[in-house]
Amino acid sequence: MELYSTKHISPNVMLDEAVKNGLPPDNGLYMPIRMEKMKDEFFQNIHKMSFNEIAFEVLSHLFKDYISASDLQNIIDKAFGFDAPIHWLEDEIGILELFHGPTLAFKDFGARFMGRLLEYFLRNNKEVVDILVATSGDTGSAVAHGFLNVKGIRVTILYPKDKVSEIQEKQFATLGANIRVLEVNGTFDDCQAMVKRAFLDEELQAALTLSSANSINIARLLPQSLYYFYAYSRLPHQELPLVFSVPSGNFGNLTAGLFAKELGLPIFKMIASNNDNDIFTQYLETGEFQPKPSVQTISNAMDVGNPSNFFRILDLFQNDWKAIKEVIEAYSFDDEQTEQAIKDVYAQYGYIMCPHTAVGYLGMKAYRDSTHLKANYLVLSTAHPVKFGEIVEGIIEQVVEVPERLNEVLGTQKLSIPMENDYSAFKIFLMQNK
Repeated sequence: MELYSTKHISPNVMLDEAVKNGLPPDNGLYMPIRMEKMKDEFFQNIHKMSFNEIAFEVLSHLFKDYISASDLQNIIDKAFGFDAPIHWLEDEIGILELFHGPTLAFKDFGARFMGRLLEYFLRNNKEVVDILVATSGDTGSAVAHGFLNVKGIRVTILYPKDKVSEIQEKQFATLGANIRVLEVNGTFDDCQAMVKRAFLDEELQAALTLSSANSINIARLLPQSLYYFYAYSRLPHQELPLVFSVPSGNFGNLTAGLFAKELGLPIFKMIASNNDNDIFTQYLETGEFQPKPSVQTISNAMDVGNPSNFFRILDLFQNDWKAIKEVIEAYSFDDEQTEQAIKDVYAQYGYIMCPHTAVGYLGMKAYRDSTHLKANYLVLSTAHPVKFGEIVEGIIEQVVEVPERLNEVLGTQKLSIPMENDYSAFKIFLMQNK
């Protein structure tokens, strides 16, 4: 599988190099050179397939024998051992629950697959690869658990102080072993900027073998496209148009859906559902992309003011704003609207949503109310509501049951290291602890 940079300056690379490096030298983002459509036979039989069977067919199609069938099957089986069911609120409105993995967040799909894929590519390596990750919440826990004790890999996670939930923090900041955690006195954008700068630092590059497990890494996005296919396979009315509403922060999840569409999945419309960080909504309205400092909301994993994957979306559509508007709708909602959605859905359906899922629900409802389109509406539910229990319980006035595996981490000691928002301090830490 060959990939190119969205900046079209760095030379093309094969999949293993793209996964190991994370970013191209020109600071673009890696994209597959070809995404040929899946064969009609695949879609005719998809409703008979399990998640792992769909994963094997799609990834085999993408990789084109770059990884042997037996090795690919082994990677898939190690990465995916949990379901992604649809909870139907109404006949045409479903919640695609992506939180049944080990850390109760959708990022388990991408992080666990990337961990096993990188382990496969490093099987003959003697040097340690340093994974640098910025997280606004769920990425940190998914990556930490996906890479915990994976041979030849050391992970450094940066997260903004006081801007993630206690459960999120405990899931990634208590593990030790090959997982190191830095608590940065700043925002997610500050953390992401430090990680990106590290990849462009020639002195660091000479001293360490660096890679990233954020959604900037193509190995995170490819497996996230799989549950779009799986959701389609479970639809009771496949003849209706298919509309996905995606809670959007760094736009990796929505980009993965666009990959699925490129591969032939009959997606009619993608809805980018944003919180008060409305950069993409403004872009679709004006045609101008204007990043700005992120603002803190109750849907904190989406608090991104400069979404990296925006440039993958631009590349997919060849910088054609009008073409993007034909496929993607965008809406933005504030905390008050998000809280009201959580309350209303619980009152009407008895279903509990996390704040991110609530933003996705609002985007779906806004599009449906404005178009009156009869369709399959699927809202991507990105995290279990218990991960935001304090917020959700205060809204619905009910206790959210804590799964046993989360109870186990709540009493553990935080091992994170405090750090100022200072790249030089981050660099010194990496150089002194290699």
